[in-house]
Amino acid sequence: MGNLKKKSDKLKIANVSLRSRLIVGTGKYKNFQETAKAVEASGADMVTVAVRRVNILDKKKPILTDFLNPKKITLLPNTAGCFNSIEALRTLRLAREIGGWKLIKLEVLGDKKTLYPNMIETIKSTKILVKEGFKVMVYCTDDPLLAKKLEDCGASAIMPLASPIGSGLGIQNKINISLIRKQTKVPVIIDAGIGTASDATIAMELGCDGVLVNSAIANSKKPILMAKAFKDAVISGRNSFLAGRMKKNYFASASSPQKGLI
Repeated sequence: MGNLKKKSDKLKIANVSLRSRLIVGTGKYKNFQETAKAVEASGADMVTVAVRRVNILDKKKPILTDFLNPKKITLLPNTAGCFNSIEALRTLRLAREIGGWKLIKLEVLGDKKTLYPNMIETIKSTKILVKEGFKVMVYCTDDPLLAKKLEDCGASAIMPLASPIGSGLGIQNKINISLIRKQTKVPVIIDAGIGTASDATIAMELGCDGVLVNSAIANSKKPILMAKAFKDAVISGRNSFLAGRMKKNYFASASSPQKGLI
C-alpha cells in the first residue's frame, strides 16, 4: 500500500479545475463572517453568488469579497431570482461587465411557489449564452431528455435538482439522476433540495460529479459544523463510488468461507 500513488481526482468544469467536489452557496447566513467560516469549513473552492442580490451601490456596506478572497475561491455568479430569459441574460451580461465572468450558473425559475426551473426559457437562454462565449452550468429538472437537450446546446455542466430549492427533502428520484449521469459527458452536479450530509453522500454514490449546497448548511443549527459534515460526506460518497459497491443479492451470503469448517 505504501507504494501506491494517489491519483488526482479534481473536478474540472469548462476550464476551471476544483479540488473540492462540494460547491456552496453564500446566501441565508447571519452575516459575511459566518459565510466565510462555513466556506472554510466546507473545503469548497467554488461558491455561488446571486448577482441580483450583490451590493454594488452602497460603498459603506461590506461586500462578500471582503471576506472571501477571489484569488483562492472561484466565484460563480448565478441568476437566482430570474423568472424569464430576458432577466437572466441581462443579469449575466452585467456580471461579465462587472467581473469579467464567463463561467456562470444559469437559473431560470418557473414560479415563486415551487421555484422549479422553466425549462423552455432555460434551454433558450443556454443557446444564447453559449453563442456569446459563456461557459454555462445549468440548473434544471431531473428529466433525462431535457438534460440531454441542454448538453446538446453546449452546457458545461448539468445541474438537476434533487427536490425543490430549500426544501431539504433530499433526492426524490434516484433513477432519473442515475440516467442523467450515465448519458451525460459533462459534469453532473446535484443542485437544490439537499437536506443533510447523507443526501450528499447518496448523490456522490450515484456517480454525480459534485453537489451544490446552501440552505442545508446555512439553515442548520450549527452551520460551521454542518459545512464540515458536508465536506466529509462528499469525500466519503466519492470514494464509495470509485471503490464500486458490492453486487446486491436476494439471498444471504455467509461472510466467512465454508471450506475447512470443523
